Amino acid sequence: MGISKSIVRSPARIVIIGFALLIFIGTILLMLPVASTHEQIGFVNALFTSTSAVCVTGLTVVDTGNAFSLFGQAVILILIQIGGLGIMTMSTLFLMLAGRRPSLTGQILVQDTFTHSRERRISGILKDVVLFTCTIEGLGVVLLFFCFLPGNGVQRSLYLSIFHSISAFCNAGFSVFSDSFVSYRGNWALNLVVCFLIVAGGIGFLVLFELKRKFSFQHSALSRLSLHSKLVLSTTAVLVFTGMLLILGMEWKDTLEPLSIPDRFMGALFQSVTARTAGFNTVSIGNMANETLFFIMLLMFIGASPGSCGGGVKTTSFATLVMIGVSRFRGQDRPQLFKRSISAVSIGKAVSVIMLSAMVICVGIMLLLMTELGGVGYPESRGKFLELLFEVVSAFGTVGLSTGITSGLSAMGKVILSGIMFVGRLGPLVVGVALSRDTVSRYYYAEENIMVG
Repeated sequence: MGISKSIVRSPARIVIIGFALLIFIGTILLMLPVASTHEQIGFVNALFTSTSAVCVTGLTVVDTGNAFSLFGQAVILILIQIGGLGIMTMSTLFLMLAGRRPSLTGQILVQDTFTHSRERRISGILKDVVLFTCTIEGLGVVLLFFCFLPGNGVQRSLYLSIFHSISAFCNAGFSVFSDSFVSYRGNWALNLVVCFLIVAGGIGFLVLFELKRKFSFQHSALSRLSLHSKLVLSTTAVLVFTGMLLILGMEWKDTLEPLSIPDRFMGALFQSVTARTAGFNTVSIGNMANETLFFIMLLMFIGASPGSCGGGVKTTSFATLVMIGVSRFRGQDRPQLFKRSISAVSIGKAVSVIMLSAMVICVGIMLLLMTELGGVGYPESRGKFLELLFEVVSAFGTVGLSTGITSGLSAMGKVILSGIMFVGRLGPLVVGVALSRDTVSRYYYAEENIMVG
């Protein structure tokens, strides 16, 4: 009874159990003979695929389009949709549709997931979440349908558009094409639609809420947005266009060289957008230059925005850390932007998230090095460290980009990556809170300065 009460009273623990249960169900379904086109994929591969789908990552150990039947692909798509919106969001929605009142814990979880305050009613939040999801994914289906129609039948085009619209909006990165979107890198319409879906699913529902309520074509529209929304939109824009320019410059004579000059710009823009959260690609990631791979790792580590379908430390955490440095350089005590000061509570959370995330990646790469390169000297494993580190950061950021080594990992390596995807989707801070004891400090020791830097 004590354990059950402890779980119910902790929203973080409920989320962890919910995600774990969904992954387990997905694993069982993907192991069924009807889910595979040929032989069954086995427990480890099914677990990895289910975790990747629920955590909207996109890393794959088997070819999604060839290894899974229509039933298996449908299971993956359902896991992506539920995992993208969140376990408690979907369960609370079903309860309300059935005419039942959701629990107080469920209401708090949904409010904390999609807003930075608890002022809005749960019914209004869920209504907007469903509205935005259906509208944006539906628009994506219509636009992608005409992109896929040439060379495909109507039914095939409809299926492709539904699968990739949901996968893109949920920032999952799953594709039924073996080469992701490499074959469509010259199709500007498809590239722009996918980029729109990724950005819409990655900026967070709170930003979409505010854009719907407050945005107009007036000059002062941006000033009506909250500091959170301004920070998300500005940081996202800076990361997308800075990433495009850097990828364009670093890959101009490498992976982008076979493309025409306009297509090089589109390829760089697409990879800049998808690198932070989604995991699609129109160029070969494994053939990129070392400096490009390192820069993409930084984008993957930053990830999407809070309250979205994506992972990473989030754009607001990254922007807060940058603004702390800028404020110190200016001689200010607290970071300030858009005529507002970021609260001390937000600063503490941002620093904690980034530090814990860095620790998860460090532990993850150490474990993966031991399982994949244990006992192998550096001369024999030259270049493997970068590939494994790229894989770990991609898993943590729930991105799904890979240099091509995922399927060749050992069984233990796949289990480790599954754990990293799980922590990355939930957030290390959520996992830490769930595992910690519910104690409140009743006193604090006296402060004393130390030398820093």
